[in-house]
Amino acid sequence: MSRRLSTAGRVAAAAALATGMLAGAPGEALAADTTSTAACKIEPGSVTSGGDHTHRVITAGSPSTVHEKARYADIYSEGLPRLSSLFFNDPVVPGFGGAYAGHVVIGSGLYSSTYFLTEGGEVDRSQSHNFRIGGGWGDATFLEKSYPHDTNPWALVNHYALRGNGTLTRWDSKGGFGWTNPQSAGGFSAVKTMTLISQTATYDTFLATTRGGALYTIRLPLTSPIKPVVKRVRDSTWQAFDALIAEKCGQYGTLLLGIDKDTQSGYLYAVGHANGAATVIKGLGKVPATFTDPLYFRHAAEPGTAPLLFGE
Repeated sequence: MSRRLSTAGRVAAAAALATGMLAGAPGEALAADTTSTAACKIEPGSVTSGGDHTHRVITAGSPSTVHEKARYADIYSEGLPRLSSLFFNDPVVPGFGGAYAGHVVIGSGLYSSTYFLTEGGEVDRSQSHNFRIGGGWGDATFLEKSYPHDTNPWALVNHYALRGNGTLTRWDSKGGFGWTNPQSAGGFSAVKTMTLISQTATYDTFLATTRGGALYTIRLPLTSPIKPVVKRVRDSTWQAFDALIAEKCGQYGTLLLGIDKDTQSGYLYAVGHANGAATVIKGLGKVPATFTDPLYFRHAAEPGTAPLLFGE
């Protein structure tokens, strides 16, 4: 990381699960007392090589369990997304059996992606849309969005993208219309992957890995200009993960899924209060499933129907 990434910071989190780490798993475990929480879940999604959308539910436990909630074919028949934000799943849509919505990057274009389900649970092909927002996204390496102020979907949304040159940019959006007020910060060229772990009315926080294996928190105050606050959590051993997905667990805990595409494996962790080398990271073991798809992201409930992530 550059010198900018040595800036001290603080992010709220508390360990929510406690179990032994699987021997040989990527990442690092630090023994500590934690409060056990039953049945915490995380819902990873993926885009298959054939353009299908998948939706799994992983329940942490001993052992963890995996349930395939849904699989919808040929959502992206015109091209495969390279990047995806979280996708909202709204099960209650008048006249339909539900809907999925998010943003994707296909080639060098950014798209708003939405599809509706029939009452029988099939994709309504007449209501499946990928609307192009704009071009110039060929060098983007990460895409995400956050609803820090309100669970109302018409409230302010923060959109984030990381470029290959290490520039991290945030845009504002209200009511789903337009990406405005871009704010950028450099110095993140070493980041391999990252995931949103906290959202509040004043800042968003990401957990990020570097190609060298270090693990960082990146707190982004909702100020103009954007001024990242970054803290090293681990020095090494996290380089194997190609994707990270996080979900709230308990009142303050974070359930983290790390995906290693080389071994087609996923590992669960409980991440505690970020405090440098003293941060509690409990390995929860290998997920009993294979991860063979080229792209992974997080599914979440539609804003207004359930909590997203947590904040201080």
